[in-house]
Amino acid sequence: MSEVQRPEHEVERPAPGSHIANPAALGLGGFALTTFVLSVVNAGIVPAKVEPVVFGLAFAYGGLAQFAAGIWEFAKGNTFGATAFCSYGAFWLSFWYLTGHTDLSGAGTAVNQGLGLYLLAWGIFTLYMTVAALRESMAVLAVFVLLTITYFFLAAGEFWTSNGVTHVGGYLGILTAIAAWYASFAIVTNSTFKKTLLPVGPLAR
Repeated sequence: MSEVQRPEHEVERPAPGSHIANPAALGLGGFALTTFVLSVVNAGIVPAKVEPVVFGLAFAYGGLAQFAAGIWEFAKGNTFGATAFCSYGAFWLSFWYLTGHTDLSGAGTAVNQGLGLYLLAWGIFTLYMTVAALRESMAVLAVFVLLTITYFFLAAGEFWTSNGVTHVGGYLGILTAIAAWYASFAIVTNSTFKKTLLPVGPLAR
């Protein structure tokens, strides 16, 4: 029905979720910060003994906050964002539980094989999310490409019990975190200033 034909009493309704602020800034921020701290440990930049510092972040910011961002993406009707943030929020919650609340000290090399499988599975998930990210933006695509490679290197490091490969995965994780931080920064800044100050390279949708 055209605007001329539309009855005066009929009011055009806003799109579902249009009143909700962009939750991607929170989701990407929670993912970036938690990934950065863990990746510094994985890269061997700081001693492995400081890894418990990650547990609180994995539960609260990378886990709960990111999962909440995914729920709001559902409310906005964004399937990609909802799937990504809820999934990686769940990843961080599972990491918090596995590393902080289970005793794997007596399992020997079986632990490495189990963690390798865990990381490999997340790499596969991230790989197909990367395909979907081709319709998002260059900033988001960069995050998913780097994250996919990071997961596969970390998985290989566990399967081969190689600290060197794990360190490479750690450095890749740092790059992933920087890319995610930039994407979050761009969303917050562009939204606050109501103009594009930080480009994200939107892709055709």
